[in-house]
Amino acid sequence: MQVYLPIAEIPVNMFVIFGMGGAVGFLSGLFGIGGGFLLTPLLIFSGIPPAVSVATVTTQVVASSASAVVTYWRRKAIDLKLATMLLIGGVVGSLLGVILFDVLQSVGQLDLVISLAYVTFLGAIGSLMLIESVRAIRRRKSGARVTARRPGQHNWIHGLPFKMRFRQSKLYVSVLPILALGGIIGFLGTVLGIGGGFMMVPALIYLLRVPTNIVIGTSLLQIMFTMAAATIFHSIGTQTVDIVLALTLMIGGVIGAQFGARMGQNLRGDQLRLLLALLVLLVGMRFAIDLLLTPEDFYSIAIMKGAGA
Repeated sequence: MQVYLPIAEIPVNMFVIFGMGGAVGFLSGLFGIGGGFLLTPLLIFSGIPPAVSVATVTTQVVASSASAVVTYWRRKAIDLKLATMLLIGGVVGSLLGVILFDVLQSVGQLDLVISLAYVTFLGAIGSLMLIESVRAIRRRKSGARVTARRPGQHNWIHGLPFKMRFRQSKLYVSVLPILALGGIIGFLGTVLGIGGGFMMVPALIYLLRVPTNIVIGTSLLQIMFTMAAATIFHSIGTQTVDIVLALTLMIGGVIGAQFGARMGQNLRGDQLRLLLALLVLLVGMRFAIDLLLTPEDFYSIAIMKGAGA
């Protein structure tokens, strides 16, 4: 069934788009991620313009995250105070991200920046997560005690000022790295169309030592509100949110997230991190291949924002 996307200005198969939303929603609930780092590339690879893909995916991230948050909220697996601090930084980061997005779109460099950023961030973070998760699995199988995610374990971050107590996560840490982390996730999420969970989850686990059973729900709650802000900023500022595409993705994402959230409770933390690392690397490799391959057309015609007729 073909539907026409008014902002993207192309026809697409509604069932394919619905399936993409459902699959990414499932992964969102399973790993505690927004899923944008998977959905945005899928939309770009299917022919939808990068600007529209990035802006519209924020709506699907909100929907799938909200669906999964309900499940974790009922299980009392969310640190509301920690999520609030992350959200404050995330909203500020989202606003700055929209400003940069608008500038890059105006000068016609948005597509290239998005591709290079995906290769860099996904490659680096995926590699680190893969190495750590493999080591954790080996330690567990050998019977060695795994302490990488032990609550209360201190590092240099715990020596920073302006400390706050987070009882649900059993933490007493500075709010500075929390605000900074939220700001970075919000900024990248707005520019790249990603929820940022694939960065948020490992950062909370390894830097702040938040327990894994609290991390996923807390990450999803912060992502939900940050991407809601990004959607509003994109709708007002860049005007690249395609409502038809957004609704189709959101319906699929909400359904998929419920199944993912249920299954995620049955897997070990190190297994989840290993699977997530592999997904991150695969997406990064796909972007790298596209950058290295010789394009079919050496020249293209693009209309930069603000250009006259």
